[in-house]
Order: sequence, then structure tokens, then C-alpha cells
Amino acid sequence: MKQYMTFTEEVRHALENNLPVVALETTIISHGMPYPQNIEMAKEVEQIIRDNGAVPATIGIMNGKIKIGLTESELEEFATNKSVEKVSRRDFPYILASGKIGATTVAATMIAAELAGIHMFATGGIGGVHREGEITWDVSADLTELAQTNVAVVCAGAKSILDIGRTLEYLETQGVPVVGYRTSEFPSFFARESGFGVDFRLDTPEEVGTLMDTKWKLGLKGGMIIANPVPEADALDHQKIEAVILQALKEAKDNNIAGKKVTPFLLDKVKQLTEGKSLQTNIALVRHNAEVAAKIAVAYQAAVNKGN
Repeated sequence: MKQYMTFTEEVRHALENNLPVVALETTIISHGMPYPQNIEMAKEVEQIIRDNGAVPATIGIMNGKIKIGLTESELEEFATNKSVEKVSRRDFPYILASGKIGATTVAATMIAAELAGIHMFATGGIGGVHREGEITWDVSADLTELAQTNVAVVCAGAKSILDIGRTLEYLETQGVPVVGYRTSEFPSFFARESGFGVDFRLDTPEEVGTLMDTKWKLGLKGGMIIANPVPEADALDHQKIEAVILQALKEAKDNNIAGKKVTPFLLDKVKQLTEGKSLQTNIALVRHNAEVAAKIAVAYQAAVNKGN
């Protein structure tokens, strides 16, 4: 496997010395935000992780290699190159074998992180069961990845455009713990509320780090969700954003948009309908998730070191 992986010196040093590391995805850069907000966000999030005691490892695929950590010029490439492919589990071997450039989704980032020995990952929101998923069977590979890959994912819940109730049911079936970080309610990405609860509420990085360490020492494979609500000052009103999403979903349906194109279309439409407020909220929640993930990574590494 090592023949397919390269590491930045910063990340290599951290992994060799058992320092806390936080994985970051590239799909949010290439497909989730416009330029230049995407590159500004990517650099800022990396710095937030460093400022909170951990090392950032932004992950992407280039020239037949899984890059664990990206240079500044490589980040710029993911932010500006229009031919970047979106990579989930099924796409991994094709993108590597073809030498194409690929931005990793939640699922693909989890795979690469575990291969590299990284167990903490900060993202915006996870994928899940799409609305009308009982008809379309449109279920994100993020959910099956969470069931089998030992990486904890800090997120602001599932994307609001999804069927959150069915997403949580799927995670329960797969035995994936859903932890509310300082909340008893599962957040819905742009909003702090969803109407659904979490499995466990934990209020400190140390509690979460100990839970992660315990789970994997027991041999219970799979990841976990650490649901971290967007800060109150940046949150959108739950009812208002729901109305906007319903309008965006109708337009997607009317235009026969399906598969990989659905999420980028819906997020772009929501941004238009909220006059850019959703993008501001998206950036704010990613920043917040990076901060919390770094603190938990530090606590998790301390728990691991203590056990060793």
C-alpha cells in the first residue's frame, strides 16, 4: 500500500512521533465551495488545527498517489482545476490507476486516513440517505464507510438536503455511535436543530478521546460521528432553511439531476436562495469542526499513549 502513498514532511514527522493528526478532505475544496473562498478556507482550517495542538493532513489523489498532506501549490490545484474528479470508495482504484486528479469525499478520506494511521477527521457534513431514498435508493457511501473504517468524523451533522431521520436509522443499523458534542440534538448542518436526538452527549475532548480509544481497543470496527453544531452566531433558522431546501429539491427533480450531481447542485441552489448566507455558515461550521477535531485528536492521542 505504501507505494501508493506520499506524505508531507510535517505529517510524516507527526505520525512517526505519535503526535495528534487531523485528516481533512478535498471534495469540500474542489466541489463544495467557489474560488477563492475554497482556498482561503482550506488554508485557514489547516492553521486552526495547528493552533489547537494537532497537525493537519489534507488528503487528495494526484499523479497515481494518495497525498497525505498537501503543499500550498497542491492545495491551489485542487481549488482551481476544473477537471478534479470526485472520489469515493468505488472510484479509488480507477483514479489512482489512471493518474487523474481526485478530490476525496468523506468515505474516501476515511479510507486514506486509516491507511495512513490517522483516526480523526474534520469535515463539514456527512453524506447520508437522500430524501425519497426509499424510491431512488440514493444512499451515500459515507454511511457504509463509517460502519467499517476506524476513523472518528467531526461534522455539523448530515447535510440539510438529506433525510436525516433515515440517515440516523441507517447509522444505528450499522452500529455507528452518534455522539453529540455539547448537544443532545443532532444538528442539521446549516441549523443547530433537526428534531432528532443523538446516541450519547459528551461535553469534553477527553470524554470523546477516551470513547474512541475504548471502542477500538475492544476491537469494535468502524468509525463514529461526533456531531458538532454550527456556532449560534452563524446558524441559519431551521424552518427557513428547510423551505429553501424543498424549493431546491423541486428544481433538481424538474431538471432530472441525479447521482453525483445532486449534492453540488442543491448546495449551489441553496447558496443562491439564501443570498450567500449558506456559504458563510458552511465556512463557519468547517472552522468550528476543525477546532473541535484538533482538541479531540490531542485528547485521543493522550489516551492512546497512556494505554501504551
